[in-house]
Amino acid sequence: MQLNFMIMALAAIIPMIIGFIWYNPKVMGNAWMASTGLNEEKLKEANMAVILVSCYVLSLFLSLSLNFVVVHQYHMYSIFANDPGMKDPNSEISKMIADFMSKYGQNFRTFKHGAFHGGLTSIFMALPLIGINALFERKSWKYIFIHVGYWFVTLALMGGLICAYA
Repeated sequence: MQLNFMIMALAAIIPMIIGFIWYNPKVMGNAWMASTGLNEEKLKEANMAVILVSCYVLSLFLSLSLNFVVVHQYHMYSIFANDPGMKDPNSEISKMIADFMSKYGQNFRTFKHGAFHGGLTSIFMALPLIGINALFERKSWKYIFIHVGYWFVTLALMGGLICAYA
């Protein structure tokens, strides 16, 4: 089983697309700006080229790590990673893995299943990470839910794409 880098690169675009929509003033943008103390003039001062390139690189990291959350078959490889037979395609362990993958390699490999795990990731990882920082920064629950909502949609779509096509 190999990583599909084309799908990882495509999934890394999703946070940017959803961000353009989610943080648009007609959607959640006005509420987000009010909760952060930002305004459109202040936002225009940013170097968008640096921000967008940096966001894509970080989103690529996210898509690569999310791959191992939504595709359960990768766990089998991590269990046997240090087994000496893993490098020999004719070894007993390699044959056992090949047999397992031929029987079960496509189990739970749907968009729906990946979206489910992407959504869970937003609740059990993004919410605590954003929430902890926001609480210490004295941000509101509204601020927290705006960002967690964004990550719920984003990670569900990324997880679905990765699980179904990677």
